[in-house]
Amino acid sequence: MLSPNTKFSFLNFDEIPPTPCPCGVARRGLMDIESVPYSLHITEISENAKAHYHKRITETYCILECEQEAKMELDGELFPVQEKSTIVIHPGTRHRAIGKMKVMIIASPKFDPSDEWLD
Repeated sequence: MLSPNTKFSFLNFDEIPPTPCPCGVARRGLMDIESVPYSLHITEISENAKAHYHKRITETYCILECEQEAKMELDGELFPVQEKSTIVIHPGTRHRAIGKMKVMIIASPKFDPSDEWLD
């Protein structure tokens, strides 16, 4: 990634160390660029994602890859998903992915681990 002092930044998710999360493993980008009001994550969803919610963060899940039977659980209701589908998850919505997936998540405001609440 280029210095945040430039007019633009490049992001290579392969260079971002993976971080364990309730969903699986996340690579969280744009966390250190103050002028960007959101963070961008590539997350590998495991089959055993844990239900959680955020009090302040809105997450937009863009499904890049998923198993044919993949679903999102949103406040206890199951919704089938497919590649190239997008879900906006507002604060307070309990959510988890079911089935293996690779997703891009836009978190606004930037992701804050103190705003991740497990059931």
